[in-house]
Amino acid sequence: MSKQVRHLPKPKNSAGRDLKVAIPVGLGLGAAVLLAIFMIPHGWYPLVAIAIFFAMWEVVSRLHEKGYIVQRWWLLIGGQLMLWMSWPFGPKGLVSGYVTAVLLLMFSRLFHHGRHTAPQNYLRDTAMGVYVLTWIPLFGSFAAMMWLLEGQDGVKGSMFIITFMLCVIASDTGGYVAGVMFGSHPMAPAVSPKKSWEGFAGSVIFGVATGCLTVQFLLGYDWWWGILLGFGLVICATLGDLVESQFKRELGIKDMSAMLPGHGGVMDRLDGMLPSAMVTWLVLSFIAS
Repeated sequence: MSKQVRHLPKPKNSAGRDLKVAIPVGLGLGAAVLLAIFMIPHGWYPLVAIAIFFAMWEVVSRLHEKGYIVQRWWLLIGGQLMLWMSWPFGPKGLVSGYVTAVLLLMFSRLFHHGRHTAPQNYLRDTAMGVYVLTWIPLFGSFAAMMWLLEGQDGVKGSMFIITFMLCVIASDTGGYVAGVMFGSHPMAPAVSPKKSWEGFAGSVIFGVATGCLTVQFLLGYDWWWGILLGFGLVICATLGDLVESQFKRELGIKDMSAMLPGHGGVMDRLDGMLPSAMVTWLVLSFIAS
């Protein structure tokens, strides 16, 4: 037995997190998702709304600490407006909510110091506010709208959500394992030194395989749609990770907060899921139409 152990491949990189803390918290988050989907009537939209609220709160708080004047409550209200308008009206409601939120942001920042004081850094702060609205509630609303999808033979939105979540978990797991065990070629060392091509390959393999299986057996569509779903999801999730890494690098922080022990903040868990939700909704809504 000892000889076999000595011949096992040794990890090239550290795990980078306290797994004894991270795993139970991750299981708790997974249980909350399952409860919201299967046990709580119409529980998915409120769960996404809560996640968006706290993710925006974290990001706005970090921006305030660095001197940005972003309208916290107008952003939070606008983000919720976007999400909830997507329930009855779908993408049209989401776009209408987004435009309304941007207008609220532009006008409120203009008069932040009153009518008789010229605004300072107006373009910078307004652009950052629009960035936050796009990054979190706009992308996040696509995850919520998966609840509204309906497939062939009466497949409900819950199965579309499970497909999305399983693909995200597979992508994260494949990337994590391959990155820790074999990662030696950084993708973008100036942005995220720990993100490797080997980890990306692991994400693609796990994500595409899971996409093919879930599209075939959960949704009842041809398995090859899972290739498009899995690959698109992995690309967007990887880019989402890099975007958040650069965001935190410019602000000089490690985590968005300590809200989730072993994981950092809510935004640290959603960074890859948010953009991948958009491409997942796009692919799944197309094949379900």
